[in-house]
Amino acid sequence: MLNIADTLYNWCREARPFALATVIQVSGSAPLPPGTALAVDTDGQVVGSISGGCVEGAVYELCQQVLVDHGTPARARFGYSDDDAFAVGLTCGGEIDVLVQRVEPTAQPHLTMALEEAVSGRPIALAQIVDGPEHLLGRTLSLLGDGSAYDGTLGGENEDRAVAAQARALLRAGRTARVEVGGDADTCPEKLSVLVHTHATRPRMLIFGAIDFAAALSQAGHFLGYRVTVCDARPVFATPARFPHADEIVVDWPHRYLEHTEVDARTALCVLTHDAKFDIPLLRLALGLPLGYIGAMGSRRTHDHRLDALRETGVPEDQLARLHSPIGLDLGAHTPEETALSITAEIIAHANHGTSLPLSRGTGPIHHPAPDSHTSATRTAVQRPPGSPDQRHPGYP
Repeated sequence: MLNIADTLYNWCREARPFALATVIQVSGSAPLPPGTALAVDTDGQVVGSISGGCVEGAVYELCQQVLVDHGTPARARFGYSDDDAFAVGLTCGGEIDVLVQRVEPTAQPHLTMALEEAVSGRPIALAQIVDGPEHLLGRTLSLLGDGSAYDGTLGGENEDRAVAAQARALLRAGRTARVEVGGDADTCPEKLSVLVHTHATRPRMLIFGAIDFAAALSQAGHFLGYRVTVCDARPVFATPARFPHADEIVVDWPHRYLEHTEVDARTALCVLTHDAKFDIPLLRLALGLPLGYIGAMGSRRTHDHRLDALRETGVPEDQLARLHSPIGLDLGAHTPEETALSITAEIIAHANHGTSLPLSRGTGPIHHPAPDSHTSATRTAVQRPPGSPDQRHPGYP
């Protein structure tokens, strides 16, 4: 539901009841992930989308019915039927389960606060019961900030504590996922399936080297939702005028800046300096940190020399295996803009466990399930299929 947080927040502030349709489970190839929502208010206004248009009409009717009934939430499954060409379903061949519930903002004041946090860009996790006893369906619990406190209830203190613990981990990872709790007669007798929606702070992209490639990469990173920092030790190059899309420009030695800045498992670090006096101290430090992606620009010869230098400083082989160098995917890039696409494509593939192959050469579902948060944080290298092309970048011998 956080995909439409701004509108829902306004409706909650106005105490306007609405029907909320949430994708609670996806099977096979489907256009949008769990947690995506569509809402309809009592005037018939609609916001959001759950399928890119395939089943919106049917879901809209369900929402209107739930608003009229004032009663039990409705559940529906939409898929593709070869038997009935006129049936409502997903043309992509997958299946989605949808929960439709009536929301009374005055009965859930914590929901207004949670939506306000999301609209303001602050971290929030919102847990929603999507399967379990009928009288509990749709109940929500919210965690603000670092998740140390929660508001709302899912039915009981034990259930709330159990869900809050899992929601904190998902919030740290910035991942929306479904969790199961309960079924234990001694602690949580009610077995519940809970969808935890998360709105985490923007992940960071750290770009070292104030060059033309960095200007293009900062724009691409900004477009993808990263909080972009460009760092260079040379003040004449590291200026806001040269990097209008960066959130932060830092004049400092790269390794010294990295030592004192905050990073996490979602941070992408891109070294574009192509200068050993900057690269080696920076990469030696970076490869020992829990970063999501570490890439360095340069030719294959530069890469080999760089690895030798890092080994001499004591960097172990398992850490060197985390380094993506030469940086990016082989798109045949020549311009800084094309190279920026090459780099961000590799970052996306790494984060989502993609193969980096053309979809036309693959089989199976197009849409992959969200990666496990632990796997994402600890995975060390993109696995390229045998025979996939090498990476090249212009301007380096």
